[in-house]
Amino acid sequence: MSLKLILMRHAKSDWDDPMLSDHQRPLNKRGRASAKAMGDWLRERGHLPDLVLSSDSTRTQETWERLALTSEVRLMRSLYLAPAMRMLEVLRQAGEAQTVLMLGHNPGIGDLAQQLAATDPRDEGFDHYPTCATTVFRFEASAWE
Repeated sequence: MSLKLILMRHAKSDWDDPMLSDHQRPLNKRGRASAKAMGDWLRERGHLPDLVLSSDSTRTQETWERLALTSEVRLMRSLYLAPAMRMLEVLRQAGEAQTVLMLGHNPGIGDLAQQLAATDPRDEGFDHYPTCATTVFRFEASAWE
């Protein structure tokens, strides 16, 4: 059986309101447009998740909403600024889902993408895993555990 993992960093967020905590920062105009475009890209290529494992921050929730995909979503505080190893622990609890979208933050999401890649990415920007960056992995496995 084949499993698919889609790793995505949240879209570009707004830094304009100093009264908001990092956890509360919303998307800015560019981020809203990027998230919509990424949702279109995922649909066009058939990368439709059965399950979304997402940080519970405002910007990840807004990114998910703008993707406009219909999937079960689990908003998890434990994924907020989580390191790669914590993200793997959460992924192992994905159950029966065959396609999982994990929506998170740097540096954890970028580190996880680099650790899972079979070969080093050619794009220098991959080292920074920019906002709304998305990587799709396919694994020959029967379970996420």
